[in-house]
Amino acid sequence: MNLSVLLSVYNKENPNYLVKSLDSIFSQTQSPVEVILVKDGPLNNELDGIIDLYVSQYPNLKVFPLVTNQGLGKALNEGLKHCSYDIVARMDTDDIAKPDRFEKQLAIFEKYSDIDVVGAWIDEFEDDISEVKSVRKLPELPDDIRQFAKRRNPINHPVVMFRKSAVLAAGGYQHFPLFEDYYLWIRMLMNGAKFYNIQESLLYFRFSPEMFKRRGGWKYMINELHFLQIMRQMHFISFSQFMQNLFVRFSIRLIPNSLRAIIYTKLIR
Repeated sequence: MNLSVLLSVYNKENPNYLVKSLDSIFSQTQSPVEVILVKDGPLNNELDGIIDLYVSQYPNLKVFPLVTNQGLGKALNEGLKHCSYDIVARMDTDDIAKPDRFEKQLAIFEKYSDIDVVGAWIDEFEDDISEVKSVRKLPELPDDIRQFAKRRNPINHPVVMFRKSAVLAAGGYQHFPLFEDYYLWIRMLMNGAKFYNIQESLLYFRFSPEMFKRRGGWKYMINELHFLQIMRQMHFISFSQFMQNLFVRFSIRLIPNSLRAIIYTKLIR
């Protein structure tokens, strides 16, 4: 089964992290036919140098530059246009895929022809992959995933693999700061797409205390309120589910960052 891998990189990303991410892609037990890398605006010399080096070593790495920084959603949509195959694996340029990630996800698509999205668990680490801080676990089966999506994001975006046709049928990625992927999953679920999560970690996800800071405060709350309103308008959640989400989520956004970190790494996971 032919596979495209889709990445987006922008100027502020760490060059060393990019190297580790690309190495993990090109050392898979089942190699992708092509790797599509979108440059989301001009990059610095170090990032450009690394990309040029990998292009010279791997002819299946195809680079598509954007003139200006467009944001993740628009960059991924641009990259999707250049994906030659229907099965597309997402990667972030600071994460590390486990060696058999693609092999195990492709096996699900081969076994279940009606599945459109295949996710997995992820190991969250801060400095070294030998020191995993938490595991982000998600439900396995389509019905359970749909119910879970009413409360929380049902797919770990950095490790997702999906059918390009199903993503485009739901309108593709759309600009929605902080919620581009979650918004896509909701629209796909409403469009009849079926989801599956492999019940093991297939990727090392890099996180830091800064991540928990970004998930707090009034700006995040306003974006989240807008997203919950959209879910309600789409009739994906009821009014009571809207109010419950509002209470739980806003409580987490307003507490100190140290407590929010404990909730994310110890309780929610």
